[in-house]
Amino acid sequence: MTDDTRPTPDEGQPDTGLDSGLDTASRPAPTHTVVIPPEVQMVTLLGPRDELLRTMERAFPLVSIHVRGNEFHMTGPSADVALVERTIDELLLVIEGGQPLNRDAVERSIGMLRAQTSERPADVLTMNIVSSRGRTIRPKTLNQKHYVDAIDEHTVVFGIGPAGTGKTYLAMAKAVAALQAKQVNRIILTRPAVEAGERLGFLPGTLNEKIDPYLRPLYDALHDMVDPDSIPRLMAAGTIEVAPLAYMRGRTLNDAFIILDEAQNTSPEQMKMFLTRLGFGSKMVVTGDVTQVDLPDGTRSGLRIVQDILHDVEDIHFAMLTPHDVVRHRLVGAIVDAYGRWDDRQQGGRTQRERRRSQ
Repeated sequence: MTDDTRPTPDEGQPDTGLDSGLDTASRPAPTHTVVIPPEVQMVTLLGPRDELLRTMERAFPLVSIHVRGNEFHMTGPSADVALVERTIDELLLVIEGGQPLNRDAVERSIGMLRAQTSERPADVLTMNIVSSRGRTIRPKTLNQKHYVDAIDEHTVVFGIGPAGTGKTYLAMAKAVAALQAKQVNRIILTRPAVEAGERLGFLPGTLNEKIDPYLRPLYDALHDMVDPDSIPRLMAAGTIEVAPLAYMRGRTLNDAFIILDEAQNTSPEQMKMFLTRLGFGSKMVVTGDVTQVDLPDGTRSGLRIVQDILHDVEDIHFAMLTPHDVVRHRLVGAIVDAYGRWDDRQQGGRTQRERRRSQ
């Protein structure tokens, strides 16, 4: 890609002194031209019906962006124009890495560039974890990449954040990748089996039928990453195990990649029980959202207190994800933010009422 700053009509002309009293700010801004390499198909960069170009225009309202052939022509504040140029650079690297572009990738690239993150957007968006049936799973935000890196670097990792941030999905992708690379011999997926105020004894069906709905999200993610026809065989052989948390008691789990999902619904005692199942050659990932605790009133969440207990233990890492890392439908991020603001207002109201009572 080449960059050319074209002069305004006055540049390069002799100075007659006739315009010395004019405000230089009124002169037209220079036009910056970015030339895209000929081997890049412009539709991959602009998107269908120029959707990605419109995304950039919305993100930089002060910059006028025009495309002619394989050239971008931009006019506007120099800082914004420079950021547009860097965005185009990163998107070209993503295309070069074989990753198709979409509106979400463009918006996240711009967000990372504006935040001046330590890592380039292209490095985040082209990091492949596992591929299955033509689909590649990769992180989509910087925090997600840090979370995935932490899983590589630590034995026990806690992924804490709101719904839709990819906590469990990315952990399962890393588990499948570790199994394929023969770094572990089996994958164990577990969840506490008491959620949403229901107790298993009051649900109809056999024990397996009662437990299955709680474990269904883990099965769904597994089907995205492993050939569905091979899953029954792998489960029958014990290579993949999906079980409620209570089934972990009394076991030592060696050479395994173990994931505890919905960990906010564990008690402190259950959390301790699970963590002490760790065996040689194993890796653990614990995921949960501390804002969605479904435990009975008066029961503390093991996930809420575990950071205070283990924060200084070597080889244990806490990865914190935020609403900015939500990768589901764009409304999910807005919903999470709105509920967060509502919770803050409710908490503030309770604090004020308590202060008035104490006076």
